[in-house]
Amino acid sequence: MDLSERKLLILQTIIDDYITTAVPVGSRTISKKYSMGLSSATIRNEMSDLEDLGYLDQPHTSAGRIPSDKAYRLYVDQMMKVAKLTQPETNRMKLYVDRRISEVEQVMQQTAKVLSELTNYTSIVLAPQFNKVMIKHVQLVPINPGIALVVIVTDSGILKDSVIRVPESISSDQLQRISKMLTEKIKDHTLNDIDLFLENDIQNDIFLHREFFKSVIGALSRSVRFSDEKDIILGGTANMFNYPEYNDIEKAKAFLSLLEDKGILHQLLSKSDNFKVCITIGSENEYGKIKDFSIVTATYRMGTHTFGSIGVIGPTRMKYSNVVAILDHMRMKLSEMLTKMNS
Repeated sequence: MDLSERKLLILQTIIDDYITTAVPVGSRTISKKYSMGLSSATIRNEMSDLEDLGYLDQPHTSAGRIPSDKAYRLYVDQMMKVAKLTQPETNRMKLYVDRRISEVEQVMQQTAKVLSELTNYTSIVLAPQFNKVMIKHVQLVPINPGIALVVIVTDSGILKDSVIRVPESISSDQLQRISKMLTEKIKDHTLNDIDLFLENDIQNDIFLHREFFKSVIGALSRSVRFSDEKDIILGGTANMFNYPEYNDIEKAKAFLSLLEDKGILHQLLSKSDNFKVCITIGSENEYGKIKDFSIVTATYRMGTHTFGSIGVIGPTRMKYSNVVAILDHMRMKLSEMLTKMNS
């Protein structure tokens, strides 16, 4: 059913108050703190209706109510106005961008640090996923007798390299011809396509050097594959313990367990492939260990391709409007920086 304007006003008031205080909200609190022109009895009746509708929960130790995940979803979808960033916040991000960091790893580390500082939550950053970019050129460069460098150029301008052994029977001229053939075969394919594509196509063309091609394929794959441990960067891991709800030992254990499970974090961030901010609230998460947390993520780009994700983990009473504004601004700045670094 649609909520009346009065119910919506009371619900938003409860959400705003609980986000700030972490204390269950009672009718007397609303009546005293907020000028609604309503009696405590009227507010209490409306709160009872909201509880019956699933928008409020009543902790057994308190007479007050707290918002449910359903209430937060209604809030972020219909009530919330994205906050306007303050001058100190934009200055902080501008300072970060102006450092002109040259290494992608440093950029990701700084991104995690800035996000955790600005939001006061734990930040998570999924480093650039090189297997999503398009290959433009492959070159085998002889550097020593029996040794060559495999160089990959992508549409984002990123160069990846890996060293391989070259059989004595393969000359420099042959390496050049192989480079040309590789480029022709896999140009404009993603790095995800390498293994199957090369196995099924190129090896049929070069039977005599099949073992060498296996090593080339392996080098191409290894140069763009990162373990989950390296992919995920965390910032402000201790921030969560500033929030009273995580004084509960079980919730604290669940949070620490989540941070240790890089596989889950990787899946949460890898799901985002649109250039937008995504909010997942409490029980909406498919993983049981994060049902008491909200996760807000946003993707960033390098050039025209979605390249990775950034996000924050916080309590369900997160300051969503601030977090969305910060993530939206940061993903734009990060996209601009990475694009310039590789232009």
